[in-house]
Amino acid sequence: MIGHAFAPNGVPGLGAMSEAVSGPFRSPFRNSIVLSAVTAVIGGALGLLLALAVKDLTRPRWLRPGIDAWCSVASQLGGVPLAFAFVAALGTQGVVTKALDAIGIDLLGTGFSLSSLAGLVVVYLYFSIPLMFLVVMPAVAGLRETWREAATLMGASPWRYWRSVAAPLLVPPVLGGVLLLFINAFSAYATAYVLDSSGQLVPLQIRFVLQGNVITGEQDLGYALVTWTVALLAVGLAVMTLLQRRAARWAQA
Repeated sequence: MIGHAFAPNGVPGLGAMSEAVSGPFRSPFRNSIVLSAVTAVIGGALGLLLALAVKDLTRPRWLRPGIDAWCSVASQLGGVPLAFAFVAALGTQGVVTKALDAIGIDLLGTGFSLSSLAGLVVVYLYFSIPLMFLVVMPAVAGLRETWREAATLMGASPWRYWRSVAAPLLVPPVLGGVLLLFINAFSAYATAYVLDSSGQLVPLQIRFVLQGNVITGEQDLGYALVTWTVALLAVGLAVMTLLQRRAARWAQA
């Protein structure tokens, strides 16, 4: 793949790599980055809040196991089944769309569409929030009650406890979780293809090019797109690994 990207048509050069992030391909990269970033930030925040909310939850007894089970299943849901579920719920003839229309809320009249950026964010959040919950829940559960009590005895306010004790422990896993959500959303393909086959996302552009939908002499452009994508995801994974290691050291300390 890298050989084709840096030696298009067998001639070493950066032409394919440069073309893969310019011209008509710049917009898909921008769309994918915006979509992934928005999904990661919103999903990360909501997943963290969910983890904090259920940390000490004991009643009712079925609620915490139910949340854990839903997150385990929903975080793995994707592809065509996820797209079909949202089409059935929020599509033009979806159950939720019709229910809102019955009470006077015209969802389609607001310009909302599952194929738009906002629509894809809503769909991606379905698996991003539970994935973030699973990632940060061990760190949240590791916050010991004795730490809060010790901080209180020493005169620290709740805000000081969160700023000086809890936040330094939670920041690395939270940032690592957000990066994981970004990578997961950026590389998602099947769901986006079903909802928006116009090809304005990088994974869809890769499919388009690798199928031969390019002019003669640019067949290696698809490999350049893949190489840029792998490089971006590799950087994200490397940073996420460093953050997880740092969080593990702090937790053991």
